Amino acid sequence: MKGALLVAGTTSDAGKSVVTAGLCRWLARQGIKVAPFKAQNMSLNSMVTPDGAEIGRAQVTQAQAAGVEPTAHMNPVLLKPGSDRRSQVVVLGRPVAEVDAVEYRAHREPLREVVLASLTALRAEYDVVICEGAGSPAEINLREGDIANMGLARAANLPAIVVGDIDRGGVFAALYGTVGLLSPADQALIAGFVINKFRGAAELLAPGLDQLAALTGRPTYGVLPWQEGLWLDVEDSLGLDGPRIAAQPPHGRQTLRVAVVRPPRISNFTDVDALACEPGVVVRFVTSPGELADADLIVLPGSRATVADLGWLRARGLAAEIVRLAREGRPVLGICGGYQMLATDILDDVESCAGIVTGLGLLPTRVEFEPVKTLRRPVGTAYGEQVHAYEIHHGVAAVEGGEPFLDGCRAGSVWGTTWHGALENDGFRRAFLKDVAEVAGRDFTPAPDVGFAALREARLDVLGDLVERHLDTDAVLRLIERGAPAGLPVVAPGGPLR
Repeated sequence: MKGALLVAGTTSDAGKSVVTAGLCRWLARQGIKVAPFKAQNMSLNSMVTPDGAEIGRAQVTQAQAAGVEPTAHMNPVLLKPGSDRRSQVVVLGRPVAEVDAVEYRAHREPLREVVLASLTALRAEYDVVICEGAGSPAEINLREGDIANMGLARAANLPAIVVGDIDRGGVFAALYGTVGLLSPADQALIAGFVINKFRGAAELLAPGLDQLAALTGRPTYGVLPWQEGLWLDVEDSLGLDGPRIAAQPPHGRQTLRVAVVRPPRISNFTDVDALACEPGVVVRFVTSPGELADADLIVLPGSRATVADLGWLRARGLAAEIVRLAREGRPVLGICGGYQMLATDILDDVESCAGIVTGLGLLPTRVEFEPVKTLRRPVGTAYGEQVHAYEIHHGVAAVEGGEPFLDGCRAGSVWGTTWHGALENDGFRRAFLKDVAEVAGRDFTPAPDVGFAALREARLDVLGDLVERHLDTDAVLRLIERGAPAGLPVVAPGGPLR
């Protein structure tokens, strides 16, 4: 078969990424060569492809669900916010500009061509392309110039389904209203709906589904149940507000408590997911000094705005508390932007243009921001274990002392590295946690048999199972192959127009 589908949503975090990944996994099981696609992604969680391109982490996970290598074509435009008003624009895996919302308008038409060329390339290489929308297609203030939702669907003649999150409440109004706010030409491509995160009696939902079909002339292709413990690499910090990975009973006698600082521009916080999968490791995100009191390990994660987030740490009192605890011997790990914050000083004439800024002074390093972003997938060794990782940063750290640690260094109970994904390496993670536990004085033993890659694969299989069991897959296949049905009614605020 050949075809494509757009998975849109009523809101951000409605489940577009999950449904896209589930469809990719299910289609791959059927022997169909499938690829994910997100025309424009706004996310601070990104990853580096094998050929050195930066794309959204969700698309990398979706590619894994499809059983294919990720490429820049799968996410041709990535926006990385550095403040409330400005974002770095990454095109085909390389940063090209820093713009605000008004300045971005000038880029829309050239980016439209890039997006359509990438989608064309994927459709030529794969049997099916599952496209994920961005936010909601009913953001009518952004419809002009849209390249990620109905603008993409119209340009490529893609049928679309709309995903709604019933756990938030108001799902029928959200689904109906999403269609009703679209123009007739956009509505003609909206084929139906998927309801996500349902928990309860199916018979109570059925009358609503019937009325939704009567009001819109469109079916619901399936209702995905609430799945306890389901986790994927999320796109942005909205994912931190919902359930993450549940702590597992300890392998040894004690747990290990990890406090991950959550600054405003936190990026690649998926680094700590591998810690949360370890039995006996309890991971929580914190924003105040008091929450560090009982932590056995403090993690400073990546940041898209290192200097600004360092200022936030100081304003909140977190910086002083981290320094105090570290000097008392409390383990601290800095990753990428967090590693940069641990330096003695930071010279930033690129990201914040703040010049020289004093760091936390916990590691013997000096950081200078370079105009060219480092994007690579390094391999190294630590604790006698091989480590595969990826790097995404402008700040370059010059190490002036301490012990070598991956590409960074260690000084006493403080570690720092620019390598994302290092903790996903099972042998290294266990050795690091054992060292942390000894430094922290905890009777904690890492489990010997936890494989993070296998856990991720198992979760992707769960998504494939949900699609297979709870969606009308025959109808979805027809939609992918034949496009949106002709003659779908136009939905107006008062009901379908006749």
